[in-house]
Amino acid sequence: MEDAVKNISSRSILVSDDDFEKHITGFGHPEQPARNKAVLNALDHAGISDKFLKVAPRPCEDSDILRCHSGKYLNTVKADFKTGETQLSTGDTAICPLSLDIGRLAAGAPLAAVDEVLTGKGSNAFCVVRPPGHHATPDKGMGFCLFNNIAIAARYAQKKHGIGKILIVDWDVHHGNGTQDIFYEDETVFFFSTHQSPWYPGTGEQEETGKGKGLGTTLNRPCPAGSGHDKIVENAFGHDLVTVMNKFRPELIFISAGFDSRIGDPLGQFRLDDEDFSSLTEIILDLAKRYANGKVVSVLEGGYDLKGLGKASVSHAQKLLDF
Repeated sequence: MEDAVKNISSRSILVSDDDFEKHITGFGHPEQPARNKAVLNALDHAGISDKFLKVAPRPCEDSDILRCHSGKYLNTVKADFKTGETQLSTGDTAICPLSLDIGRLAAGAPLAAVDEVLTGKGSNAFCVVRPPGHHATPDKGMGFCLFNNIAIAARYAQKKHGIGKILIVDWDVHHGNGTQDIFYEDETVFFFSTHQSPWYPGTGEQEETGKGKGLGTTLNRPCPAGSGHDKIVENAFGHDLVTVMNKFRPELIFISAGFDSRIGDPLGQFRLDDEDFSSLTEIILDLAKRYANGKVVSVLEGGYDLKGLGKASVSHAQKLLDF
């Protein structure tokens, strides 16, 4: 019986839903519904899908959203849907009549993952969601993002489960400006990002380190086009992040898992390969084992080459399962 309990608590969680394909962005849009299936099919074809404990997402509530976004922004989003807009009025995010419901589901998926991981039902979690979230600021949706999924989950973990310090790492090729903005003055959430620079959205300079009480809890490592294993995996994650975590010591770690930093992605110019994503995941899992009782929640962000997205996701997921 003890072995059975141990096996359950050590399983990795997969949070996903076919409904994420109902967020329709239009013909030729890179953030397309097929991204969802690309990841799930790749996990299945690799023979690892059934190794996960499957958990259904749930829609988040307004109260969850309002921990990270302003009431004015939430009202703007609701108004855009009432008038039948096809583009969010605050920025470059395509929407359809079902996008608000699917956006709530995308933000709610990591909440379900947090509950599973922090109640001991799983050791870590991978949330395969869309639309992505890390560009959504307190007052603005942009960059294909509606709500900041990972920020909402971090605040939920603090409010619902009493978590103190949280680390959010973001290896998407684009800087997670929204996540940074939300926690820029918060000493309880450390935001670490590697991203191509100069590149969209034009933020994330090394000098951006936080403000007020949050000074020192933002660490950006902008990298030029063509960067790969040495700059990103070895130097930024393997050295810089590991070093600063010796002092911060998070109780829970989130990963903004953007696979557009993989070589060949149409929206980025980094040169990470599938083995690099395995190595990045291992670095984070080692930090979690050291400081956070192994607790990690990964949330899909970018990745627009469907084949590459699937392959990188498999490398990431396999390492989560192996932990």
